[in-house]
Amino acid sequence: MGADNQQERLDASWVVGFVDGEGCFRVSINRQPAMSLRWQVLPEFRVVQHERDERVLQKLTGVFGCGSVVRNHGNRKEFRVRGLQNLTRVVDFFRKHPLQTTKQKNFEQFAQIIELMQEGQHGTRDGIDTIAHIAWNMNRQLKPRYLESSETIR
Repeated sequence: MGADNQQERLDASWVVGFVDGEGCFRVSINRQPAMSLRWQVLPEFRVVQHERDERVLQKLTGVFGCGSVVRNHGNRKEFRVRGLQNLTRVVDFFRKHPLQTTKQKNFEQFAQIIELMQEGQHGTRDGIDTIAHIAWNMNRQLKPRYLESSETIR
């Protein structure tokens, strides 16, 4: 690999530190009447930066081999990964290169949800209940609408 290419790559330890400070593992459970259980589980991994630092977000697509950079709000951009196959790559990366802050706990809960989804649990009543409770504890989130709704699948 040439010197230019080496300088363009991000070191795994740097990525871990960057994500510890700027990253977010998030799981939404949204009402989706067209789906058999009327709810959809939407996990995502995001890193938000000012648009002037979009280049580093673009480099993250190379680190993870997936994801996209999109406008967040105003002058902010975000690197975003969605989709079970792509999120599995993210989980594999952070299993190999653990986060160093309390964000590791959120990651472990996120990884647990990804594993449940790989098993197809997001398509079952009990599975979606389990996922909703795990998601509720992540990042000190508000209680998901799914858990508050009178239209839950129970």
